[in-house]
Amino acid sequence: MRAIQFITHTTASIGYVEGARLALEGGCKWVQLRMKDATDDEVRNAAAEIQPLCKDHEAVFLLDDRVELAKELHADGVHLGKNDMPVDEARRILGEEYIIGGTANTFEDIERLARQGADYIGCGPFRFTTTKKNLAPVLGIDGYREIIEKMSKAGIDLPVVAIGGITADDIDAILATGVRGIAVSGTVLNADDPVAMMKKLINN
Repeated sequence: MRAIQFITHTTASIGYVEGARLALEGGCKWVQLRMKDATDDEVRNAAAEIQPLCKDHEAVFLLDDRVELAKELHADGVHLGKNDMPVDEARRILGEEYIIGGTANTFEDIERLARQGADYIGCGPFRFTTTKKNLAPVLGIDGYREIIEKMSKAGIDLPVVAIGGITADDIDAILATGVRGIAVSGTVLNADDPVAMMKKLINN
């Protein structure tokens, strides 16, 4: 069974809560609530519905960026982008029991996040994606292979989760590089049957 992280997004017909519910019904065990331009109250309202769904499905519930809110809501952790709060600062606020992930595009990013005490790395983008604004340079399979090799030589043993335009057909090749998990959003939400697509991503 593959480790798949679902990052919330919206489509014309699917909202944040519904998307998370579909991903969980498909067997996802890791949901990151990402609502970049929303207010804290809007995130609170979505979390009030998504967090219990995650508990019901024994899934990890992370917030994107909002460290104080993650503490207030007793989320399982946070994911911090390159322009968000530094990981070590978030750790001081949250303590050791929270999961803290960080975004990386280069090996240098990973070195910094490892020094700061991140629990995992969200690394990408694998290919061009419209889900994210201000996209960093695309990595592809060779980019992941190179990063994992550098991590191994440097003795950095953090789980790397690949992200960015990943489809079901990409996963085996990505995991063959040593990457340990896959993060998806549009691939699930834009599928004809999101629940079936999540099952396929996890089990194929």
